[in-house]
Amino acid sequence: MTLPYPFPEIVPPRQSIERVIDVDEVETHWWEYPAPVANAQTIVLVHGYRGDHHGLELLARALKEFRVVIPDLPGFGSTESWDKSGQSIDDYGRWLREFLTATGTRDAVIVGHSFGSVVVANGLRGEQRQPIILINPISQRALEGPRHFVATITRLWYSIGKHLPVRLGDAWLSNPLFVRIMSGILAKTTDKSLRAWIHSQHAAYFSLYADKDSLGDAFDVSISSCVADYAHDIHAPVLLIASDLDDVTPQSAQVALQPLFDSATLVVLTDVGHLIHYERPVEAADAIREFMIAAN
Repeated sequence: MTLPYPFPEIVPPRQSIERVIDVDEVETHWWEYPAPVANAQTIVLVHGYRGDHHGLELLARALKEFRVVIPDLPGFGSTESWDKSGQSIDDYGRWLREFLTATGTRDAVIVGHSFGSVVVANGLRGEQRQPIILINPISQRALEGPRHFVATITRLWYSIGKHLPVRLGDAWLSNPLFVRIMSGILAKTTDKSLRAWIHSQHAAYFSLYADKDSLGDAFDVSISSCVADYAHDIHAPVLLIASDLDDVTPQSAQVALQPLFDSATLVVLTDVGHLIHYERPVEAADAIREFMIAAN
């Protein structure tokens, strides 16, 4: 059960349309949030690991003057996974390029959050000319960061789940206690109602994945690459929206990432962690809006 968003007066609801399309031999579900006026610019939002389109819905609401498109990545939410094992970040990057082509959004502004930032960086390197925006970007590999011990334990967790029988593996990977602990670590807000809403979102959507094997493969992909691997090949203007309390990628890594791009702006939000899209969607939308104006 999901709780209602506690601040609808700040981020009002917005109608969306679910669509389905075949992309890279994967039945892909995506959601379109129509703009209030014709010919509005399109923004494509790409979610992170174990997320789906729900996680970026507040951002879509806050960007109300734009047409917003949010797909569920392969293996997450309502989208199938590939009919193979051993996924790579190149698979996700290729899927993103094909999705943009299939939906006529190659000229859109692309936004990636967390693991979605790596998918965007891989998929659009050397190609994109429209602005790229990365929220809580994964700027260094998890096993090389300051919390490498936690990343190692988490990797073991997913490895166990992957090798268990299907029923036991799914129970292991979607264990409510594990989900609650993860949510408690990532959420930094002190507002009790917002914190409760975030926990309800994770409880409802964190375990919507295609199957445990593709989930384990995707985790290995998520910790084996980072945005810094592709920054030198990205020539579009880039906005990095980082935070000072991010437990996944420290602020120092975001500062080190910025000069690797041809042209990148870094905005750091304070008193927030890895859940900018949940805790600070209005500030993130404002930063995106201002950056797009400057880039044009």
